Amino acid sequence: MDEALHLLRQSRWRLIDQSAIGPHFHALQSFATDDTLCESVGTGKSPAVARSWVHHQTVVLGIQDTKLPFLQEGLDYLKQQGYQYIVRNSGGLAVVLDEGVLNLSLILPEVEKGIDINRGYDAMWMLVKKMFSDFDIEIDAREIVGSYCPGSYDLSIGGKKFAGISQRRLKKGVAVQIYLCVTGSGSERAEVIRNFYELARNGEKTKFLYPEVKPEVMSSLSELLSTPMTIQDVMLRFITFLHQNSDEILTGQLQPEEFELFTHYYDRIIERNSKFLD
Repeated sequence: MDEALHLLRQSRWRLIDQSAIGPHFHALQSFATDDTLCESVGTGKSPAVARSWVHHQTVVLGIQDTKLPFLQEGLDYLKQQGYQYIVRNSGGLAVVLDEGVLNLSLILPEVEKGIDINRGYDAMWMLVKKMFSDFDIEIDAREIVGSYCPGSYDLSIGGKKFAGISQRRLKKGVAVQIYLCVTGSGSERAEVIRNFYELARNGEKTKFLYPEVKPEVMSSLSELLSTPMTIQDVMLRFITFLHQNSDEILTGQLQPEEFELFTHYYDRIIERNSKFLD
C-alpha cells in the first residue's frame, strides 16, 4: 500500500472539475477528455491530473455488452427508461451513471518502472479509504458477486458494492477511473442493468458469462453511511485530500493546445461507438 500512497502524493496536482456541468455534458466527451489527458500527462506536457465528472441518465456499456444476442431489445428498454447509452473504451461491463454518481479519474505518468495494474487500483482504493476515514467503516476491495460490472476491485461496505474501478492506458499515461454511487438507490440502478441483461440475453446461452445481477448487493454511500451525502460533499473530501497530498493545485479545464488532441480522441470514440451500436 505504500507504493499506492506514493502515487497519490504528487508535487503538483492539476484539478479538472466537471462535476457540475449539467445534463448536456455527454459521456463520450468524458472518455475523450481522459484519453487527451493521458497523452498530455504521459508525454510530460501536463502534471498528474485529478478529474471529477458527473453524467445524467447514461448507461455506459462495455465492448462485451455489444455482443449480446438481443442487444437491440436491451437498448430499446434503456431508451424507454430515459437513459442514453454509449460504449466506453476502457474495460468492464454495463454501469449506470446519473446525477447521484460521481466519477473520479486519476491520470498519472508511467515513469520509473511503470505502474503495474494492481498498484493503480490500490491507489484509487486508498484514495476512497482516506476520503472517508472519519467514518467507522471498513471499505473492502473484492469482487461482489451479483453486482453489475463485477471485478476484483469492487469497493464495498458490509458486502454491498457502491463503487467500481477501471483503468485505461495510453501513450505512457494511466487513467484510473472510479464511479462512486453517492446518493439515491444502488439497488434501483442495479434493477435497470438486470432488466437490460434479461432482455438483451433473452435466456440464450452465450460464450461470455454476463453477470446475474442481484439488486440487493448494491447500494449508495448515503444508504451505507446512513448519512445524507451529496456530490458536493464528496467533492470537498476529494479536494481536501489533493491539498493534503501536493505542494500545489492547478485548476482549470483543457489547455488550448489540448483541444486538437481532444478532437482527435472524440472523433475516434464516436467512430468506435457507431461501429458497435449501428
